Amino acid sequence: MASVKILAIDDDPAIRTLIHRYLSQQNYQVESAGDGKTALELFNKFSPDLVVLDVNLPDTTGFQLCKKMQSHTNVFVLMLTSLADEDSKLHGFKEGADDYITKPFGLVELGARVGAILKRQRLVSNSQPEGIQLGNLTIDPQSREVKVDGELIALTALEFDILHCLAGKPGRAWKRSDLIQEVWDYEYMGDERVVDVHIGQIRKKLENSNDNPPKIKTVRGIGYKLDV
Repeated sequence: MASVKILAIDDDPAIRTLIHRYLSQQNYQVESAGDGKTALELFNKFSPDLVVLDVNLPDTTGFQLCKKMQSHTNVFVLMLTSLADEDSKLHGFKEGADDYITKPFGLVELGARVGAILKRQRLVSNSQPEGIQLGNLTIDPQSREVKVDGELIALTALEFDILHCLAGKPGRAWKRSDLIQEVWDYEYMGDERVVDVHIGQIRKKLENSNDNPPKIKTVRGIGYKLDV
């Protein structure tokens, strides 16, 4: 099996070298960049499975770069930031980030976060090989595509995983904490509002696709469920 490809983007040469060396030692194929322009060029040539992305770059922001990358592929994005406030994190999640690490961080933690994101992809891809069909909603975990009445819906990697989780047990009311545990696949210590942000994005995309879209309903005092 081909090794997983990771693109590390950070304007600090010392941090960039540290990440590159550590992830390479974990048997990942790694490329790195120090600015947005170089990062996009590498992104198009390298086609990474996951991007480790600094928020502050000399010629752009990680938020803008994440959004641009997510507009082309469903690549996973792990953001690095010195911004510890939850609003900044929620903004990053809204742009398609899968997870956050706050600087300073440990390499073991970085490796665990990377592994958890990649494990999530493998679990989703292997759990429902035949796909899921619920009314006019079709979910194909092999191609990681979602369609409503045959029309392709462009979801980020994390949005796909959340919808796949809800569709795997239609009608079940999921607590936010249970969705986080199921989808993130490790103990997430941040604000559970991150679930609300992604649910809102999924709803918007589904509602724009069809006159009778699949409905994600809010279950008051609990969380969310996919209405069947």
